[in-house]
Amino acid sequence: MNILGISCFYHDSAACLVQDGRITAAASEERFNHSKCSPAFPLNAINYCLQHADLTMKEINAVGFYEKPFLKFYRVLLSHARAYPFSFGSFCRTLPDWLEERLFFPLILRKELCYEGRIVFINHHLSHAASSFLVSPFGEAAILTADGVGEWASTSFGVGSGVDIRIAKELHFPNSLGLFYSAITTYLGFKALTGEGKVMGLAGYGSPVYVDRFKKMVIVRSDGSFMLDQKYFGFNKGGRMYTEKLIQTLGKERRPQDKVEQRHCDVAASLQKITEDILINIVRNVHKETGMKKLCLAGGLFLNCVANAKILEDTPVEELFIQPAAGDSGGALGAAVYVYHYLSRDNRRTELKDVYLGPEFFDREIKRAFINGGIVFREYADNELLKYIAGQIAQDRIVGWFQGRMEFGPRALGNRSILANPCNPLMKDLLNLKVKRREDFRPYAPAVLEERCAEFFDVWQQSPFMLIAGRVKKEKKGVIPAVTHIDNTARVQIVDKGTNSRLRGLLKEFENLTGIPLLINTSFNLRGEPIVCRPEDAIDCFNRSGMDILVMGNCVAERNGMS
Repeated sequence: MNILGISCFYHDSAACLVQDGRITAAASEERFNHSKCSPAFPLNAINYCLQHADLTMKEINAVGFYEKPFLKFYRVLLSHARAYPFSFGSFCRTLPDWLEERLFFPLILRKELCYEGRIVFINHHLSHAASSFLVSPFGEAAILTADGVGEWASTSFGVGSGVDIRIAKELHFPNSLGLFYSAITTYLGFKALTGEGKVMGLAGYGSPVYVDRFKKMVIVRSDGSFMLDQKYFGFNKGGRMYTEKLIQTLGKERRPQDKVEQRHCDVAASLQKITEDILINIVRNVHKETGMKKLCLAGGLFLNCVANAKILEDTPVEELFIQPAAGDSGGALGAAVYVYHYLSRDNRRTELKDVYLGPEFFDREIKRAFINGGIVFREYADNELLKYIAGQIAQDRIVGWFQGRMEFGPRALGNRSILANPCNPLMKDLLNLKVKRREDFRPYAPAVLEERCAEFFDVWQQSPFMLIAGRVKKEKKGVIPAVTHIDNTARVQIVDKGTNSRLRGLLKEFENLTGIPLLINTSFNLRGEPIVCRPEDAIDCFNRSGMDILVMGNCVAERNGMS
């Protein structure tokens, strides 16, 4: 049975293919059309999934869509009506999108893909729940989802058992922790959808001195629920997401071009603290109602690795599974696995052990891209390659690392990565200046060998997807300064023995040279751009950056010629 899952029209469009219970392909549309967080119908991602499996749409048994458009449209109409006349401009801007595509998904499938088969529409938060529980290693677990908003739900919890999911409770729009975090993100001068991670990093530089002011905006109840005071927010009124009352409470908003001041750091720290406290309160209540100590998380809010660590630290939950494409791109995965089990009632076979589900390019394609780009390269044998690149990283050279199948989700996990020396205290600034060109307060993450992780980090559990922040051991802060954030945490990727053999091999060679079993691992892209997909994308990014070396497969190009 072949099931295609699709998410699109708002942000982070994606496609996912499940075949006989196996997740065989998944990718975000942004990687193909080069528009970050692209909302477009994911034609390129769908075509990739079909080509990877050598299928046509006639061989697709069903398509799963990650939400129910008419129910969502009802919420949009009602919410705009309640906010009239302030919402009139916003309504006029969004109505054409609804009438042209969002309400007519079957027609778009027919037009773009000549598909006239079965389509299953799934509630947005059920898609999130399925994307985590149905691919987790757990036979039974509690499930918690949280994001901006789906049809009506913004937060939900339930229970999964076998292939069944039961949603027990929901919180509805406009009471949304995701929208709350995004509103303050925009108040701090960053963009919604892409700026929330920046705010999480900025929080480490501040103190939570504004928590009491935030408590006026968010009323938290003992049962885990919460309510946003709408006097502070303007979600349906067009323009900004916050009101003058919020500015009166927190002070003047920051414009994107303004310097980041200590007050902004303190606001970020306060936002992070109250978000963590609310999530901890919710999780404790979920545990109280279910008695379960295993918890599956999904929804964009759980890309917050600091909050995820706090859940493990401060609640009775003993084990988390966090869906690595936790945002809306993961809705395609959730729709695909849910429809597969809904139709087949098959036993669970969809465990997600890694995220290497995207396109792969082989030697002939890589060499052709180098030649067409006029770039001199040298080819190495496997062992020779790893030893050479480890040595170059040890000498503080910055490496673009392009290997195997592209990762699904927002994290580069060793196949579309930029790698660098974690021991150089200047490396963070070098990466920001030469390559990433991003804000200097944002931390860089380490990829570390599983067997030596505990020597360097306190991490509450296995973290293969870089979604749990660990504490850097006190005695190791000076050893790995480039991956130690100002609050002494690091967003750790633990590389086990069965996942990415080439990345492990490189880590082992670096360990042999330096005694350090970890590397800086950041995404292979420039600021504001999606992670690279094709060899041509990698070459373009390399040419426009200050990376020293580009490694694709076994081919190596160096900016200053071959040594």
